Amino acid sequence: MNELGKRIRSEWGLFKKNYELFTLGLPGLAFIFIFSYLPMLGIIMAFKDFHYDKGIWGSAWVGFKNFEFFFVSDTAFRITRNTVLYQAGYLFFTTVFSLAFAVMLNEISRKSVKVYQTALFLPYFLSWVVVYYIVFTLLDLKNGLLNTVLAAFGAEPHNWYLESGPWPYILNIVSLWKNIGFSTLVYFAAIIAISPEYYEAARIDGATRWQMARKITIPLITPIISILLILSVGGLVSGDFGLHYFIPNNSGMTFPTTDIIDTYVYRALTKLGDVGMASAVGLFQSTVGLVLVLLANAMAKRLNPENSLW
Repeated sequence: MNELGKRIRSEWGLFKKNYELFTLGLPGLAFIFIFSYLPMLGIIMAFKDFHYDKGIWGSAWVGFKNFEFFFVSDTAFRITRNTVLYQAGYLFFTTVFSLAFAVMLNEISRKSVKVYQTALFLPYFLSWVVVYYIVFTLLDLKNGLLNTVLAAFGAEPHNWYLESGPWPYILNIVSLWKNIGFSTLVYFAAIIAISPEYYEAARIDGATRWQMARKITIPLITPIISILLILSVGGLVSGDFGLHYFIPNNSGMTFPTTDIIDTYVYRALTKLGDVGMASAVGLFQSTVGLVLVLLANAMAKRLNPENSLW
């Protein structure tokens, strides 16, 4: 009990000494508690046949029936495959191109950097609805820029929203355009924190810019690359709903290559009103995401303890 009292007094002293910082963190803590922890009480809906008139506690307990409804459906394999492959593609392309752009930004003047940073970062703040209208001006059958160019070369115009084949390319390009700015900014911030002495020594030894990027820049920012990859791995089974719902305009003809778990669950929820199944799939995605993050962190820690989250 004496040890516990000492621990409490020590923690209280730490709080009094840094109460300004703790106070600044209260809004963030309140946000996380309200929107991340309180909703976890609804996990029980994944195991119930939910009815609005009966409420959460009055609805019948059905165990894993809601999970079974999703996994035995004809489209379960297709949408799971699409979700994982798309997210893996987004992660790969965003990481590679963000690193390349961050390295290139480090090679230009600081005045020019601000212009390029703004141009790269601006799409990140656009909503998917706005991005849809931008994409639509490119893909529209009659007035779309892409069809206009095709017509100029004598090719037949395409109704992109009635074809499923091109959409893996379109969605990867749109995702990269929208998200590359944020990742580039993170990597660029890590790069400018590297001591200039490393580059000065390399220049004295006659190293080229490519050699400095490969031997100095990339190795020294490997920890931040590893951390971002670990955090992103958890989203492999959680697709980007806005991207896959708005950009293909929810066209049924594109579902074979654009439909993911999130859009499928949304349609099931809005058309069938199956709240239990939607909750079950959400719980499944969160659980698998947690396991993937733990596994990715364990692998990173085994390769290099300094590159892991904990």
